[in-house]
Amino acid sequence: MYLPILAVSNYITEILNLACLHLFHSLNSNKTKFREKYGEDVKSLIALYEATRLSVEGEDSLDDVGYLSCELLRSWLSRHQDHHEAIYVANTLQNPLHYGLSRFLDRSIFLSDFKTKNEWTCLEELANINSCIVRFMNQNEITEVYKWWKEVGMGKEEKFARYQPLKWYTWPMACFTDPRFSEQRIELTKTISLIYVIDDIFDVYGTLDQLTLFTDAVNRWDLSGTEQLPDFMKTCLSVLYDITNDFAEKVYKMHGLNPIDTLKKSWVRLLNAFLEEAHWLNSGQLPKAEEYLNNGIDSTGVHVVLVHAFFLFDKGITKESVAIMEKGIPNIIYSVAKILRLSDDLEGAESEDQNGLDGSYIHCFMNENQEVSDEDAQRHVVQLISSEWKRLNREILTPSSFSSSFNNFCLNAARMVPLMYHYRRNPSLSILREQVKSLLNVCSGHI
Repeated sequence: MYLPILAVSNYITEILNLACLHLFHSLNSNKTKFREKYGEDVKSLIALYEATRLSVEGEDSLDDVGYLSCELLRSWLSRHQDHHEAIYVANTLQNPLHYGLSRFLDRSIFLSDFKTKNEWTCLEELANINSCIVRFMNQNEITEVYKWWKEVGMGKEEKFARYQPLKWYTWPMACFTDPRFSEQRIELTKTISLIYVIDDIFDVYGTLDQLTLFTDAVNRWDLSGTEQLPDFMKTCLSVLYDITNDFAEKVYKMHGLNPIDTLKKSWVRLLNAFLEEAHWLNSGQLPKAEEYLNNGIDSTGVHVVLVHAFFLFDKGITKESVAIMEKGIPNIIYSVAKILRLSDDLEGAESEDQNGLDGSYIHCFMNENQEVSDEDAQRHVVQLISSEWKRLNREILTPSSFSSSFNNFCLNAARMVPLMYHYRRNPSLSILREQVKSLLNVCSGHI
């Protein structure tokens, strides 16, 4: 039996409570009559389309419903481009609610029938008060992050002096939605900062010999033998060890268990993936598509973030769940990482930003399949992302050894991906920019 998914707003609840079952029955009975009866019923078609975004593998009938509702919405849009609700229909097709974060929803493009009712005015006022409180809390947290970055050794390195901690903080801010997780958001930002820094070391600053020594030091979890490395690399290793050990100590005080071995394994997995990509770049040879993707899932760093996030929750830390983490990448983490990797590569292909010899999944796929066009390769990746969302839905909706809080964190991380990597066509980015701007204003004295 599936667990009920948490409604992120009254708006989403009202949409998904429409008569979808009746529509399903009508669709399966006669598609022609369905088109005639519901072709102009925008609200019902949107409800149907949104509901199908929660499908899991094997639900072929829902796939059919999703394709038809999408087709009818596109057809309606082509006939009513000047309609006052056309912008909402277009946004629904590009950015379904299930793939987005309620905090960054643009309320100005809601359907008129679903905008705030008069009797809900008091709830809207409470929501505005809550938003102000959360914003103030976020401002205090990012201030602490800036202070930490200025104090830590890497913040004094010329190569890293212009780094923006606010970018790192955006992920915990969006995924740790519970206001009481203030310390957790700060701690996770520190971990994320190291992923960004080390990624740049591999992409920009290090030679292959240096990167090999760097990776070996992480595998051994020992600074000995790193004398030949540049100072900024040695500083990075020292900070990595320090924040990981501090993190493990805090978890031990919280839960009575020491996660240091699990944390080390997550960093080793990431560094080995980075080094593999460095070897590909050095050789000038593209790997096989499957080989690239398997390694690329690790090199996203998603597993490092989610493993650390797992230990920051105050519930759900059991011997069984910890054992699953120690064995490798759990399915729920794998799905989030795969969605991010493919989305990043897809955005890079569409904007023509990626041309490195380490390639992207699309480059590797087309190199193996010479007859495939750019457009077909991109459609293939879109289908892979859609399939992985179905696997993620199953992980979220099916009872597991992980807590619902952790599962929801993973879901929010996946929801951040289209916002961060499909930025050119995601209106929610404007909401994120406004919130980031307010944080930048208050933090200007700490940069």
